Amino acid sequence: MIEQFEVALPSFRRGCHLITSLIEQHLPPLPQKGLLHILVKHTSAGITLNENADPSVRTDFETFLNKLVPENDPLYIHTYEGSDDISAHLKSSLIGAEITIPITNHRLNLGTWQGIYFCEFRNYGGSRRLVITIFS
Repeated sequence: MIEQFEVALPSFRRGCHLITSLIEQHLPPLPQKGLLHILVKHTSAGITLNENADPSVRTDFETFLNKLVPENDPLYIHTYEGSDDISAHLKSSLIGAEITIPITNHRLNLGTWQGIYFCEFRNYGGSRRLVITIFS
């Protein structure tokens, strides 16, 4: 069986944000075993799994990504929507727009310290949408 629905995220400031509990609030009862797939429907945001205990990890992600893909590089051509335009698209491709998490015993089977990060790469990204698909 496959269930699918969309979740509207609130506007997040630029950076990486732990959204595990927000995702879990929107989930229906989960199957005994299966898969949860999440897709970010935007080309300037991303989603990944990482450290859920220490918020400094999310700050370091932002710092590293900004160093790796800086804004205002004179080589960039695609800057129609501002200085964060192409850098946001590049970061989205590096982090990725989707994740898949196993479901075991009616719960997301995440590691002890793993959490779901929503990564906003635009200075003013606005509301974003996720497609959630549950395979059982």
